[in-house]
Amino acid sequence: MSSKQTLGKLPRDAVRMLELPRLPAAILDGFRALVDLTGAISDAFDELGIVGIVPAFEMPPVNSGKRIVGPALTVRNIRHTTQIHKAALDKASGQCETEAHNLATPGDVLVMQGVMGCSNMGGQSATLNRREGCIGAVVDGTLRDPDQYRQMGWPVWCRGFTPVTGKWRMQTVEVNGTVEIGGIAVRAGDLVCADEAGIAFVPYAQAAAVLEVARKIDGGDTRRKADIDSGVPLVEILQTKYK
Repeated sequence: MSSKQTLGKLPRDAVRMLELPRLPAAILDGFRALVDLTGAISDAFDELGIVGIVPAFEMPPVNSGKRIVGPALTVRNIRHTTQIHKAALDKASGQCETEAHNLATPGDVLVMQGVMGCSNMGGQSATLNRREGCIGAVVDGTLRDPDQYRQMGWPVWCRGFTPVTGKWRMQTVEVNGTVEIGGIAVRAGDLVCADEAGIAFVPYAQAAAVLEVARKIDGGDTRRKADIDSGVPLVEILQTKYK
């Protein structure tokens, strides 16, 4: 039985699980060791028939030079149906991503299906999420406070920024269920691998198989690059099977 408890901001059945399924540390370390993280995984997906890539031109990283590997802690937001002015006067916020922050375990990645045009998470909420252990966030939607994310140096991928609050415009309806990110179904506990090229969502049940193929691809690419850099003749490189 989990020792974790909800905050009561959502109906209990809207929090689908209190504890994420956890992949073995060796698998996580294997993905972290890939030189071309999302590139090798993308090629492995092609060989295995998996669709799970969101390219950076759709959801770019806020901070350059960052990469993350960790399980998905999911949040699903929808557009609020209440009148914005009335909700603002009544202070009736629909945002409850703090339910996810509360359940975070060090190493998790916040993965949020969001709403465009308003902020799905501001700088203070992100700071709490980081404090509770999340190593980064992927938000299919817009955020607030770009300067704070950059000052934090916290890895975040999103669709852009807006000054418009989401408190009165959207509501959180589910935590640790299935979310849709860039058209990809992501389940709580799936592995999130992200770098400057994009985001790879590795299905939990297929993580070991993906890693095995990605290692071969990544190793071959690394050897080919080394041969190019060392001056191996072009004909020899073209005749060599690297992967």
